Amino acid sequence: MIEVAEALEQMLKHATPRAAVGLPLLDAVGCHAAREVLATVALPGFDNSAMDGYTVRAAEAVRGTRLRVVDEQAAGVDRGLRLPAASAIRVYTGAPIPEGADAVVMQEDVERVGDEIVIHDDLATGQFIRRKGSDVCAGQVLVRRGDLITAARAGLLASQGRAQVDVIAAPRAGLLSTGDELVPPGQPLHPGQIYNSNAVMLSAMLRECGVREVTALHCGDEISATQDALSSLFDRSDVVLLSGGVSVGDRDQVKPALKALGFSIELWRIKMKPGKPFVFATGEWKGETKLVFGLPGNPVSAYATFRVLVQPVLERLRGGTGQSGSREVRLGETVVNDGDRPHYVRGRVVDGVFWPQGLQRSDALFGLSQSDALLRVEVGEKLEAGMLRQALS
Repeated sequence: MIEVAEALEQMLKHATPRAAVGLPLLDAVGCHAAREVLATVALPGFDNSAMDGYTVRAAEAVRGTRLRVVDEQAAGVDRGLRLPAASAIRVYTGAPIPEGADAVVMQEDVERVGDEIVIHDDLATGQFIRRKGSDVCAGQVLVRRGDLITAARAGLLASQGRAQVDVIAAPRAGLLSTGDELVPPGQPLHPGQIYNSNAVMLSAMLRECGVREVTALHCGDEISATQDALSSLFDRSDVVLLSGGVSVGDRDQVKPALKALGFSIELWRIKMKPGKPFVFATGEWKGETKLVFGLPGNPVSAYATFRVLVQPVLERLRGGTGQSGSREVRLGETVVNDGDRPHYVRGRVVDGVFWPQGLQRSDALFGLSQSDALLRVEVGEKLEAGMLRQALS
């Protein structure tokens, strides 16, 4: 068996980020930027009011002063107004600042009497004025290569007038579930059969990782059917995930099928619980390199190996760092690993406290469904309640 860290290191060597593609901003959210983006528009683009109120000259607007309101400037087209001496101009949030004004007094801090205002509080020069370029100046770096395009970054790029951005293309994924006992959800079960939950779960996990093009197939436990399904997926996918059929039983056909198609088994069996029977293979298919991840058939094992081993590789392919996300947690109860492999305990984090959930078995889906983090516990390790640890999330 190979250690998790060593397995990840080997797999990441094969994970070359894909080519750049231009996407509309909304479609690019969740993708990684392919290149640096510089600001071309200053933010704000002009001096404007941060409040509804009145523009004044600060030196004239002392407590108790009366100023005549001579005009109005709304947010929108700049009317090119100029503020006369001993006067005020009504403005609204976002409105351009008239020439000659150097402060804005909030409407709550004045009393309006006819066409005049009475100032209730002193104010300073520049008060409630948002200066041109105070947030972003032209030429400033807005996004660096590899940055994740978040909703906020999409908004920032939109503020520059951009309708699209170049990002690293997500890989196309193929998903093959195997097993004569599996039935698609929605169909009746016969004795000895189970629903194919892994296909749904793994498709959802791929989507959560930003992989939007997923082709899912299923085949029984025959090597010819496995080869045919794999061939079809290699035609349409950059990476292929297999669920089940990767162990050493007589009806586990994944490894023989991959070898028959010319693929090389790079990794086999990982030192982790759950998830020991894991396969990583590579090969050329019609001139393109394909990566194959063979996950165990037990649902919790499939989930754990995906989160720990597959997700970082997908992130690297998408232009990310190739590192799993983690957060510091405090243990809510004592956890012990008396097994012979590091154990990834499934649990839920509530107010920063990690609580193991349900049965810690490789088939126990309910506990997994209540979990949002994986806590690695080393062989022979006892983690006491209250201890701080990093958990995958």
